[in-house]
Parts: sequence; C-alpha cells; structure tokens
Amino acid sequence: MYSIFRNLAIIILSAKFFALVARKCKAPQVVGEIIAGLLIGPCVFNLVQNNDTISVFAEIGVVLLMFSTGLGTNLKELMKAGPIATLIACVGVAVPLAGGTALYGAFYGFGAIGSVEFYRALFIGTIMTATSVSITVATLQEMGHLKSFLGTTIVSAAVIDDVIGIVVLTCVIGASSGTGIGLGQVLVNTLLFFVVAIVVGVIIHYAMQWLDKRNPHTQRITIVSIAFCFALAYVAEEYFGIADITGAYIAGIVLCTMEDASYVERRVDISNYVIFAPVFFASIGLKTDISGLTPDLVLFCVCFVVVALLAKIIGCGLAAKICRFSWGDSLKVGVGMMTRGEVALIVAQKGLEVNVVDPVYFTAVILLIVVSSVATPLALKNLFHKMPPQPHPSQITA
Repeated sequence: MYSIFRNLAIIILSAKFFALVARKCKAPQVVGEIIAGLLIGPCVFNLVQNNDTISVFAEIGVVLLMFSTGLGTNLKELMKAGPIATLIACVGVAVPLAGGTALYGAFYGFGAIGSVEFYRALFIGTIMTATSVSITVATLQEMGHLKSFLGTTIVSAAVIDDVIGIVVLTCVIGASSGTGIGLGQVLVNTLLFFVVAIVVGVIIHYAMQWLDKRNPHTQRITIVSIAFCFALAYVAEEYFGIADITGAYIAGIVLCTMEDASYVERRVDISNYVIFAPVFFASIGLKTDISGLTPDLVLFCVCFVVVALLAKIIGCGLAAKICRFSWGDSLKVGVGMMTRGEVALIVAQKGLEVNVVDPVYFTAVILLIVVSSVATPLALKNLFHKMPPQPHPSQITA
C-alpha cells in the first residue's frame, strides 16, 4: 500500500527534472515528462509499474487539465469556432478511419464485408480516429496560444472528435457482434448530455455568479468550481457514455465568464502542475512495454503510426484550409489534432472485450501514443516559431 508514495516521489521528481531538461533544450516540458515515464517504466529501468492508483492520479490530472482549459476559454471565440471545429472533427474522423482500414487490409487482407477480418480492419481504423487534446492543450498553453482563435478551434475540434469517435465505436462493435448495440441510444444519450449540460450549466452559471459576488477571491469559489468539474465529468461518463474529459471541459466553459474564472484557473493549475499533470504525462511512458515485439509486428506498428499521424494531418489540415485558414495555420490544426492518448486506449480495450481486435495490437496503439505525444509538442513549437498564426477571415472586421 505504502509503495504508492515511493512511486509518486519517483514520478514527480523525474518528471519535473526531465521537464526542466526539455525546457533547457527549447522543447515543450510535456515531452520531458513523457520521456521520464519511459525511463522509469518497463522500457528501461523498470522502477515504477503502472497500477490502478497511478491511473486514478493520471485521470484526475487530465480532467483538471481540461477543466482549466475550459475556464480559460474565450466564449466569443468558441462560438465563432464551433461550426469550423465540427467540420474539422468530422473529416478528422473519416480520413483516419479509411486509412486504418486500408492499412490492416494491406497487411492481412480485408475479407468479405461482414466477415471477422473485415471488422478487424474496420476496428483498426476506429482506433485511429481517436484524438487526445491534453498534450496539445499543455503545449499551446505553454506557448501562450491556447486562448487564440486557432487554439480554441483545435481544442473544440478535439472534443467534438471524441463524441463522433464514440458513435463510430458503437457502430463498429454493434455491427461486428450482430446485435446492433444501441447506436440510436448512443445518439440519444449524446444529445441528452448536451441538453442536460446546457440546462444545468445555465443554473450553475447564475448560482456561481451570485456566490462570486458575495465571496470574491475566496477558497470556497475554487472548491465549489472543482466539485462541479468532477460532478459533470462523472455524469458524462457514467450516465451518458461521454468521455469524462468532455464533461470537465464543458464545466470549465460554463464557468469561464465568471469574474473569478482566472482566479480559479490559477488555483487549479497550482495543484495540477505539482502533482496530477506530471503523473498523467509520465503514465503514458509507464504503459509502454516493447518486450513482445516481433519483426512483422514492428513493421505493422511503424506503418500504423505513420498512417495514423498523416491521416490526421491531411484530414484536419485540409478541412481547416476549406474553412479559410492559411496553409500554415491549417498545418498547425492538423498537427495539433494528431495526438492520441487515453481515448485510443479505451477504444482498443473495448475491441478486446468483444474479441474484434487481438491483444498484440496494443503495442501499436501504445507506440502511436508515445510517438504522437512526443512529436506533436515539438512539431507545434517549431511551426509556431517559423509561421506565426494569421488572423482568420471571421476575425477581420470591416
């Protein structure tokens, strides 16, 4: 039981040390934290093994990160970015789905429509559709671009991407099992969640405005805000089947116009920066184990990673260009959407539960998460440095 304290000490110290090294090397700090997880995990020194307690800390970290992102959102910019983000998310799901299906078919054959091999190919594509915005959020926040129109578009598209991914996952699992496990129900649940979030959000918004005026800059504002974040994250996951990070992000948006929103954001960032966020980013490395790789699987894993990254860049980038972003900003959108994380793991785990995908492909998923988690911050920082963001036509007034 007490080994968790040793593990947390190792994770936090190593994550922060390598974060500082990364910053000295002019790389985003999250890259250092992920590398720390790789070094102290099964890949190298095997000092810490991922377990349920670390997973809980990591989940709290990503939930608080998304809540903080919502708190810092410019609501006017978000309203402008909504339709654009929806198109980017839709194309960003369709292209990887097709690319992953084609990749599996090229290696192992498609099989007839409706066959086991066909659904396995389709499921590999489904795994590729997932987007994890947490690393991109941390990178944009570090560079000061999170609240820009471009940053808001990327975050909004990633959140919508998660919702679409859940629908796609349900379609594939339902079709492969022959039971049609409630696609209509999932669509209804998704719609109901957003309706409930809007209704509850309006009530909470006015209640928090009232509380904020009577208790400005007090701990009780922060406490109630964090409680609301966790409550909406729980409700989203437990009752509607929506990712908890989506619930946390929406909770932040509900409170983002509160006068003390920036105050709460700073207080949340303090605890998250010190404990939970480092554990989350390091846990990505802790989950990586390359001991079972074979030459054939290595080749598939490499192709899987390349196709998954390019599919997001091409799909989301072209969609952004259609939405009148500059070529440079379109590339930033594509790169910002290519990270994979906990959502990809959840999709793969669902496939294992219904025997649509073999456990051996988990290695490819983990490799994709690690490569995209390291490459995305580096690529984004380089792109923003070489090509500063350009104003979107919707931001230009006569």
